Order: sequence, then structure tokens, then C-alpha cells
Amino acid sequence: MSKNLVIVESPAKAKTIEGYLGKDYKVTSSYGHVRDLPKGDKAIDIKNNFKPTYEVTADKKEVIKELKKLVKNSETVYLASDDDREGEAISWHLKEVLNLKDENTKRIVFREITKTAITKAIENPRTIDLDLVNAQQARRILDRLVGFELSPILWKKIKTGLSAGRVQSVAVRLIVEREREIEKFKSKSSYRITALFDVEGKQLSAELPKKFESQEEAEEFLKKCIGADFSIENLETKPGKKTPAAPFTTSTLQQEASRKLYFSVAQTMSVAQKLYEAGKITYMRTDSVNLSEDAMAAAKNEIHSAYGPEFHQSRKFSTKSEGAQEAHEAIRPTDFSKHEVSGDRNEQRLYELIWKRAIASQMADAKLEKTTVTIGISTTPEKLNANGEVIKFEGFLKVYLESTDDEPEEEESENKGLLPPLKVGQELDLVEIKGRQSFTRPAPRFTEASLVKKLEEMGIGRPSTYAPTISTIQKRNYVIKESRDGQEREYLEMKVSKGQFNKQTKTETAGADKNKLFPTNIAMVVNDFLVEHFPTVIDFSFTATVEKEFDEIAHGAQNWEDMISDFYGKFHTRVEETANVARADINSSRDLGVDPKTGKPVIARLGKFGPLVQIGEQEDEEKQFASLKKGQFIENITLEDALELFKLPRDVGYFEDKKIVAAIGRFGPYLRHDGKFVSLGKEHDPLSIEEDVAIQLIKDKREADEKKYIKSFEENKDIQILNGRWGPYIKFGKNNFKIPKDKEAESLTYAETIEIIENQPTKKKGKSFAKKK
Repeated sequence: MSKNLVIVESPAKAKTIEGYLGKDYKVTSSYGHVRDLPKGDKAIDIKNNFKPTYEVTADKKEVIKELKKLVKNSETVYLASDDDREGEAISWHLKEVLNLKDENTKRIVFREITKTAITKAIENPRTIDLDLVNAQQARRILDRLVGFELSPILWKKIKTGLSAGRVQSVAVRLIVEREREIEKFKSKSSYRITALFDVEGKQLSAELPKKFESQEEAEEFLKKCIGADFSIENLETKPGKKTPAAPFTTSTLQQEASRKLYFSVAQTMSVAQKLYEAGKITYMRTDSVNLSEDAMAAAKNEIHSAYGPEFHQSRKFSTKSEGAQEAHEAIRPTDFSKHEVSGDRNEQRLYELIWKRAIASQMADAKLEKTTVTIGISTTPEKLNANGEVIKFEGFLKVYLESTDDEPEEEESENKGLLPPLKVGQELDLVEIKGRQSFTRPAPRFTEASLVKKLEEMGIGRPSTYAPTISTIQKRNYVIKESRDGQEREYLEMKVSKGQFNKQTKTETAGADKNKLFPTNIAMVVNDFLVEHFPTVIDFSFTATVEKEFDEIAHGAQNWEDMISDFYGKFHTRVEETANVARADINSSRDLGVDPKTGKPVIARLGKFGPLVQIGEQEDEEKQFASLKKGQFIENITLEDALELFKLPRDVGYFEDKKIVAAIGRFGPYLRHDGKFVSLGKEHDPLSIEEDVAIQLIKDKREADEKKYIKSFEENKDIQILNGRWGPYIKFGKNNFKIPKDKEAESLTYAETIEIIENQPTKKKGKSFAKKK
């Protein structure tokens, strides 16, 4: 047995480190957290200064048993979990559970898995930092108290199964408020004037710097341009520069991977975790933009050899956020000479992004020459402007340019390319000048990444909390991420060309959303309840203040029990007061008006399986129900929209002498035929789908089901062998079982299938890699 035992969080990390340490060291994994607060009300002793009780989670009992054996045979134990509060807490829990003694236990930290970093960590051990542990404990205990006391209230007052959380509820509030802002937004139109000139066979685009508020003004201006002379009145050229962005933090990596690679926040963190554990990048949970002296020297060498010394410019970046730990580093490659890495495609793409961003941050500014052209019009004092930009020296642009979240105008507002040769006094030939009606837009809905950016700007959450928060609010059905089609909109375009004025009405699609976050009806009801009854918990500045207090605990400047006591006293009083709020007072239903056919009231409300509209009072025995469609909200659905929904279920036609019915259920619109269901995609409306299209969809579903089906058994109809995304598998009830590689799915007997089911290894939760809770 090795005399030194090193315990890390994940097996992938263990494998990488073991390769660096040699035969005297055994490196093993705890598979993340080994113990946690148990479920129920016994976890925190509120009367005894919030003393927590921890227990080893069921899936970690075997892991602890193995670790105890290894500890027994080791002289020194190195606790090498991640270098942050969560990692510090994991080390502390391991020390407690494994009964490790101070004299032979060492805490080591590193922020990259390289031979140098690991050796340096082993040479410089420390003890467990209890301030960091307490900061993590305070967060865990506070969040448990909030969840444990708020969730039952939501169950009683709104709907069973709901939950609330300190950071998740604030994130949901941002999305709900943005949705209402969009709903209330009244779009204004204006007219943008653009012109196109021919300069010796090349095109020159120009624009009027101001917009006209009305069609009349735009039309008057354009008509003045009929037969006018256009000439260059002024040419102004001045130098400009572009500067590279700082290297990545957790938040900026999530944003840029979303914009450039279309990764979700969770996917970015999962791929980054693999790169970190394989020793390819530094630790991926950081809010620092700092680079170490060694990293800056390595980047300099790489820039000199790959691009030349003139491309290098040493830069130190400093972090804006107060809680950032400057001793930590930004996310960067561990070896700048590696421009790419092995691994799956996503690992390669994310590594390339990290490499480019870090290298670019140490490169020279891009030098530009910006030219502004002023064009005079003989018939009116207004001037047109054209802009050009020439890159004189690429600098960092040779490698990388940061993307933005800004949504482009309907047309690009400036021509930033190369201008044709021009001189002052030069006459220009007009190809066309046009006025296009454009409309103001509301603030855009959040993407996962832009929500992270907003939370970070407000000081809410920390690098380790962004991804879990975004996942939680979707998993709990407060928020859905999806793309929605825009609506057709008419706009007016007026044009002067070849001395003629004409105007025509055109159409465009407006308001289309791709992978945006939408609140559900339940989110709106819960949010309003929390804003009214628990304003502190859901207050943005309060949530940011709590984060600062966690930072103070981590720095030893505040006692964690006092901090929780201050919060809990006021919070618990509100919980007790809210117990008296009548369920009827909660705004989860709305009277829409009267059904013209029956004379009964029409109500929109939250039902057991989601939002619905009903005709008739609660006590009415013959009341009718209809589910709301996706994108419809209780708070703004109209009577007309509600009555449309009662046209469902709708008879579409017949197929094989059996009726086809279109309807909306809790999982969206569907067709029902012969006891079977076919989901309808967003391209098919249940209110208008025709018989021939419905028949084709039923046939397509049958064909897909046939391809999926391999065989079943007379002995037990619940067992089926099916084809899945990753090949054949056994389905038994709600569970799926892998078929061993040496077995052929088609030829499996019933006995062999039962044997596979009975001998299938049970999945151990949390063993994929160390997920942070």
C-alpha cells in the first residue's frame, strides 16, 4: 500500500493527478460531497444556534467504507478537493466522517492539474480553513431554512409540490418582470433614411443621422431628393483602436460559449469540468480575471513564436466584483503552446475558445483608421453620413473578437467596410435613397447566459451557483427555454430611384425568439405571492447583501450563526403571519366575462395540471374546462382567446373508420385516434389541422413506433425490447436496462432478459463526476 493517500472529488481528476505523483501516492475519489443535511425538520436545530446535523448520503456509504480502508493503511492523508468554499467544505466533511487526525492530515489546493501545480501543492500544505467552511455552511443552512419554511406555504396556498429558493426565486422574478415589461410595451415607429451611390462601379452606402417620426416627414424629405445633386462635403479620417477583452471568468465563459457555440450554461460547465480534470485548463469556477506571472510569460512566448513580438502586449486585468478573489486566476489553458486538445468535439471547441480569449488578452491593440464621409444634398440642408473602417494592424483580432448579446437592427445601420476612393467636392451618382419604417423593440427576453450576466451585475449568486440556479428554475417548471415564432408585421418602404418616387407595403417577421427563457403561469402566481408576502427574500438588493455577508464569513469578519439569526427572526415572523392568508386572496384566477352561449361566467385559473379556463362557477356541476395554449397567461388572456379554446377537443375527421380528435393536454396539443396519441409540433394548430395532414402524422407515428419495437414476451407484456437513440435496450415498466455487448437483442429469450434485468448493476448517483450541490 502507498504511504500517502490523496483524496479528490472526481475519478477523472484522480486519474490525472495519479499520473503526476508516482508510486508513493495513491489517489482516490470521494465522488463529490459525502454527507449533507438530511431531509425533514431534524436537519437544523434552530433553538440550539442553528446547529446542523449531517448524515452520509445513501449513495456514499460504500465510498466511505472504501476510503476508511485506504486511510487505515496510509501514513499521511492529503485532502485535495477544489480550491473554493464548496471544496473546503468537502475536505472538512471528509475529515469528520473518516475521523482523520490533525497530525497526519494535510489540506492541499491547486487551481490547475499540472505536474508543477500538484508538486507545489504537496510541498505547501495547510490546514482546513474553517472560515471558508462556515461560509459554505451558512449558505446551505440559510437556503434550507428558506426552502423548508416557504415550500409548505406554497403547497397550502397555491399548489402541491411547489418549491421556493433564495436565489432561484429572484432569478424567476427577473424573468417574470421582463415578460410583463414586454407585454406592456407599446411599439413606436419611425423612418430611417439610407442611400446607395455608385462610385466608379463600386457601391457607397450612407445614412441620414436622424430618424423621422412620421411618414409625412420622411416622404417630404425623400421627394426633395428627386433630381438633387449629391456631393462629398467633408472627409474626416482619424486613427482608432480596439482592445481585447479580459480572459474568461465563469460568467463570461458561459455567456460567450452560449453566443459562439450555442451551449447551455449547464453544458458549458460540464465540458469545462472535463477539460479541468484532464489538466487542460485552470479551475472553471472563478470570478477573477487575473493571470499569474507564469501564465503571462507563457502567453508571451507563444505569441512571439506564433505571431511575432509586435503582436504581444502584456496586460494586467482587475476584477470589478467586490467578492472576487484576486489570488485566484481567470480560466486559461494550462499550456499555451497547445492550440488545440484531444477529446470530443465540444471539448475541442470550448478549449479553443478559452485558448483564443486568454491569448488575445495578452496581445496588442488592433489599430484602425476610421473615415467619416459627409454628403451634401443640393435641395435640402440635411447631410448624409457614410462610415468606413480599415484595419491597419490586426493585433489581437488575428486571434479573437468577443461577441455581444445585442440584437441587430433590421438592416445594418452602418457600412463599416472599405470605402471606394473619395475626395472632397466629388459628385456622386445616386442609385436609390429610401425610407424604411422601423419599430422600437422591448428589452429582449433573457437567454440562460444573459440571465447569468444580469445576476452577476446585481451581485446575486457566485460562480458555483449560476448553473445550478438556471437548471433548477427550469426543472421546477417555473421557466421554460424554447424558441417561438414571431408574428407577421407590415411596414412601409418609400424609395426614390431614377428620379421616381414610389412606396409599397411589405411584411416582415417580428418578435421571433430563439432559445429564450419564458415564465410559466405558475411562476407568475408564485412570484406575486412572494413579492407581496416575503418582499425581503425576493428583494434584489437584499439577496446581494446576503452574498456579501457570506463573503465576510469566508474572510473571518462575521460569525455565521449571528448572520443566520439576524435573517431568520424576521423571516420566520412573516412565515407565521402568512399562515392566515386565505387561499382565495391569492391572485391565481381571473374573471374574463360571460360566455354568450350559456350566460355563465368564464374564469381563467390555475388547475391541478396547469393553467386552464372554465365556463361556470366552481359549484356548477356542468362546468367546462379547456387548457391554456403555450404562451398564454392567466393574467392577460382575453375572453375571445378563452372561448377559442373551447372549440377543442375538435373532431378532425376519420381514419380507418375511427374518429381523429385534436385537443390540448397537460403536455401540449395532440391528436387522439384509436386510443393512441400523437403529439403536435408547433407547426400544427389543433384548431385548424386538416384530416389529410392528421392521417399522415398518425401513419408517421406508427412507422416510428414499428422501427422502435423489436420484440416482447407472452410471459410478461410489460417487458419489451426496443430500439433507442444509443441502440437496443430492455424496457420494463418505467425502467430501462442495458443489453450486454455480447448479446443480440433480436435473439434474446425471456429467461435471458429476466437475468439481465436482475443482474443489472444499480446506478450509483453522483459517480459521473463531482457535481456541486
